[in-house]
Amino acid sequence: MKQLFLLRHGEAGFSDGVDFQRQLTTKGKENLNRLGQTLQPTGLKVDHLYCSAATRTRETAEIIKKHIEIGTEVYAREIYEGGLEALIKLLENTPNDAQSCMLIGHNPTISVLISHLTHANYVGLQPGMLAIIDLEITEWHMIGLGTGTLKELMQ
Repeated sequence: MKQLFLLRHGEAGFSDGVDFQRQLTTKGKENLNRLGQTLQPTGLKVDHLYCSAATRTRETAEIIKKHIEIGTEVYAREIYEGGLEALIKLLENTPNDAQSCMLIGHNPTISVLISHLTHANYVGLQPGMLAIIDLEITEWHMIGLGTGTLKELMQ
């Protein structure tokens, strides 16, 4: 069995500039630190991290990494630009020695991914919200529709 952590970036401010460069708000940073403090005592170690290359997701990753151990990290623009298929393709290519993976991304795609993997009703992740999914697979290339069970939502 594998475990997947899907984290929507923290609350971001509005910008006159490019959406890709939006930064976290003070409240967004505080909420992520609170989530990290909740996770820290569990001793959670994530073997592999995929993170959107957008500013707000990279900032989210930096805050979470202060609280939990992260193995390898991949920053990918396709998490920002792509849809469900792009996220599934990334996850399918996760190294098989990774028992756990975290993906930090954006709505609505990250919420659609939860529904797809769990074959359940749509769960709209709020900014800074984490979904923990147990996957009934032995290799990452097997990930797909209905292969997971939503274990917990945290914020």
